[in-house]
Amino acid sequence: MRTFVNPALVFLFIFYSTVCAYGAIGVNGYLKYNTGGNIVESKLNVHLVPHSHDDVGWLKTIDQYYVGSNNSIQGACVENVLDSVVMSLRRDRNRKFVFAEMAFFHRWWIRQSPEIQAEVRNLVASGQLEFVNGGWCMHDEATSHYIDMIDQTTLGHQLIKNEFNITPRAGWQIDPFGHSAVQAYLLGAEVGFDSVHFARIDYQDRAKRKEDKALEVIWRGSRTFGSSSQIFTNAFPVHYSPPHGFHFEVDDADYDFVPVQDDPLIFDLNVDIRVNDFINAAITQANVTRTNHIMWTMGDDFQYQYAESWFKEMDKLIHYVNKDGRVNALYSTPSIYIDAKHATNESWPLKTDDYFPYADGGNSYWTGFFTSRPALKRYIRMLSGYYLAARQLEFLTGRKSNGLNTFSLGDALGVTQHHDAVTGTAKQHTTDDYAKRLAIGASESEVVVNSALSCLVNSKSGPCSTTSSLFNQCQLLNISYCPPTEEDITEGKNLVVVAYNPLGWNRTDIIKIPVNDADLIVKDSMGNLIESQFIELDNITSNLRKLYVKAYLGISPKRTPKYWLFFRVSVSPLGWNTYFISKASQKGSSTGYVTKMDTPLNETVEIGPGNLKASFSSNTGQLKRLYNSKTGVDIPVQQSYLWYASSANSDQDSGAYIFRPDGSPPVIVARSVPIKVMRGPLVDEIHQQFNSWISQVIRIYKDKEHAELEFTIGPIPTEDSVGKEVITKMTANMATDKVFYTDSNGRDFLKRVRDYRADWDLQVTQPVAGNYYPVNLGMYITDNKSELSVLVDRATGGASIKDGEIELMLHRRLINDDARGVGEALDEPVCVGSTCEGLTVRGNYYLGIHKNSDGSRWRRTTGQEIYSPLILAFARENQEEWKASHITKATIMSPNYSLPPNVALITLQELDDGGVLIRLAHLYEAGEDADYSKITKVQLKEMFAGKRIKAIKETSLSANQGKNEMKKMNWNIEHDSGSESAPIRGGPLDMSSLVVELGPMEIRTFIVKF
Repeated sequence: MRTFVNPALVFLFIFYSTVCAYGAIGVNGYLKYNTGGNIVESKLNVHLVPHSHDDVGWLKTIDQYYVGSNNSIQGACVENVLDSVVMSLRRDRNRKFVFAEMAFFHRWWIRQSPEIQAEVRNLVASGQLEFVNGGWCMHDEATSHYIDMIDQTTLGHQLIKNEFNITPRAGWQIDPFGHSAVQAYLLGAEVGFDSVHFARIDYQDRAKRKEDKALEVIWRGSRTFGSSSQIFTNAFPVHYSPPHGFHFEVDDADYDFVPVQDDPLIFDLNVDIRVNDFINAAITQANVTRTNHIMWTMGDDFQYQYAESWFKEMDKLIHYVNKDGRVNALYSTPSIYIDAKHATNESWPLKTDDYFPYADGGNSYWTGFFTSRPALKRYIRMLSGYYLAARQLEFLTGRKSNGLNTFSLGDALGVTQHHDAVTGTAKQHTTDDYAKRLAIGASESEVVVNSALSCLVNSKSGPCSTTSSLFNQCQLLNISYCPPTEEDITEGKNLVVVAYNPLGWNRTDIIKIPVNDADLIVKDSMGNLIESQFIELDNITSNLRKLYVKAYLGISPKRTPKYWLFFRVSVSPLGWNTYFISKASQKGSSTGYVTKMDTPLNETVEIGPGNLKASFSSNTGQLKRLYNSKTGVDIPVQQSYLWYASSANSDQDSGAYIFRPDGSPPVIVARSVPIKVMRGPLVDEIHQQFNSWISQVIRIYKDKEHAELEFTIGPIPTEDSVGKEVITKMTANMATDKVFYTDSNGRDFLKRVRDYRADWDLQVTQPVAGNYYPVNLGMYITDNKSELSVLVDRATGGASIKDGEIELMLHRRLINDDARGVGEALDEPVCVGSTCEGLTVRGNYYLGIHKNSDGSRWRRTTGQEIYSPLILAFARENQEEWKASHITKATIMSPNYSLPPNVALITLQELDDGGVLIRLAHLYEAGEDADYSKITKVQLKEMFAGKRIKAIKETSLSANQGKNEMKKMNWNIEHDSGSESAPIRGGPLDMSSLVVELGPMEIRTFIVKF
């Protein structure tokens, strides 16, 4: 008799045999996976690191991303991610997840029940949930200032420390568009990280590193500190997503979801296929990676909305791959990974510069974002300096237990350090949201500052117990809008001006305020008349004021002030001084100098009431020469405005991220410009009108060794359908041999060489965009005789395209998107009612000339003054009555003490527990200056003369662990002779004398109890 065999039964028998061999089948079809994989020394270990990259604003606002609204733009809800991940982690103790952005976590954490908070604390304590980076955001590394980077990291680290008592070990900078030296040594090693991980490096660099198995390196970002601040650095082979085919977000249309199908009741069984796919991908990555440990970043943007879709598949992969036995898979974190790497005792390549500029293709240099949205960049930088001063004043009068404080501004600044915020690469509505948050934070901090100043100047009558304020401030002073100074000064009243100095040095500046009358006199706090100067308000400023006050505040001022009033102020360190402005006794009796326009009579016009002189051609109106009569430095310098035409409708357009000029030479805006010459005892000015949308005022102050160039650019016309990227260019007669220097996040200066990279033979594809570098503090060129330096008031991009040249990009307006995700052209409309036009930007940059190797003092000192301007507060009161009841001049330091000229106080902040956070920063690199690149000392007793220090503890940079608790990993370096000289660092704090030593570039952080 013939026996019939059912093919389906044969199939099921074979499948069940296979699945049973893998050991997953359970009773009633339940599959139990073994996810407890550990490291196997004899095998290739694949570390699966689950993560979700959550931008704190980009296509949507931070709150839209958090709650999951506005999903027509992008389906993303971080609240769901955290809810879902926590639930999934609780289901299996072997599962792991890393999270970075504490601005999101803070929103989520404060809304959780005590039970959920307890569960999360257990997950963190067990290592299942690991915080990486741990800052408020994943900050940018090109356009963020180092103080902002420290502040936002500290904000996040304090939350983690307070709630979980742990310190993050890994930097997780996976998405910023290039990576800075300051990130490596300061926000890496000095924070206490063992490693830093990221995805974006230049495409040529990545190809070479894959060939050499050099994606992972030891990075020494500081020449000054060398190996003492080095960090293990992991550049991913491709991106921060998994290898192709292992993306498990169920509803992400950008990827194919290919599950591990092992259910015998469902077709398309593929266990063997998926295991082989896994092993092949692992071997491919192992071939470009040293040691038997590789990392797979299992996630992407806003992933794990439904976390089980990821974890179920990873459970299966770990189970079946380990049963197969050819490689070993395990749930992991950067901490586990770095410990495994360290245990191999491998030798690693050494890197000593940075990862700028970044390109992801031959015509795709991400150097446009160095300048994109310059008004936002300036607003962030301005409020950063204001935040520093506001926290000082909040400390001086005591942080209030209720009412407004500076947290709102710190939160907003923390959010806007994000790599799609300060970079200018978010959608317009998101950028508007960033600006709104900053404005709210600034408004609340202004209340704190006004209240604190009121307390301090009123303390003649005893301790301050009221929060009422005497003062007003002016946030739109740069466009002449300042109601407190514009009102007429009546008989018997004075305009009281209090200037607060947030620097630790004595300071003399010339300030300017808008007024309606030139019949005014200015007196100092002792009642002495002081020199003043009036310059008529120009039409460009008047028009800006009219438009932007309406656009920003929704009001139309009734009248426009007639003059800028200039006068000199001198303020003690961490102190204030008071000035009184009153009506002259009779018309025309003012002692102030009313500036008249000078008519050029010679071929050359020279301005400069002090040592520095600037010469201009009376025929062309252009700058010709800078000369310092004190130092003898004389440099022929031409300065002009030009614009690059943006590439459009090509294989790669210029956009918010990418700078790609169309290949034609930049267009010179004007070869001849009309000028107006203004001279006076305090300041000389040259007013230049380059065209209908670019103007400039060059100022040289009597007591300053530099020229201040105030530019007004915009609206950039685009009616010709050509995007324009506007630069200023300084051309000097200097042989610079392709070399120029730019700062790293406002801290160290790095040597740049045109058309050159230290780590590979550069194929030059974009000779302009590929030579642009980020500038936060300044840049300079030098020859064997002299230096030409420029300092900036915001983040921007700079280059030296030809020898003897410095160019800065100041503004951009583009026609097309660059296809990097934001989906909008960089247009920046400003609307009043139904009328819209492009953005007009006003700002300053500063030119200095010095003997060779002498420019560092000017760059460092003036750079601090630009970052931390005087805080001006205004009131109306009778001068004698004010002096009788107020302290007009004071400092919190001992009367004759100031910080050394090579030290800055970069943090003075009262914490929630009553402790006070103090950071002191040495401003010079080793070898930068013959006198100032040395150990220096700060006397805390003199610095806080009126307070007694009860306890003090030195901490890591982010103040989340004691300095003595920090542990550093030692690494083997290829071809390292070990012959470097030891860095100069300050010694232990003397607890009796309370003297702090600082070596070059050193930042020391303390928590003090008073």
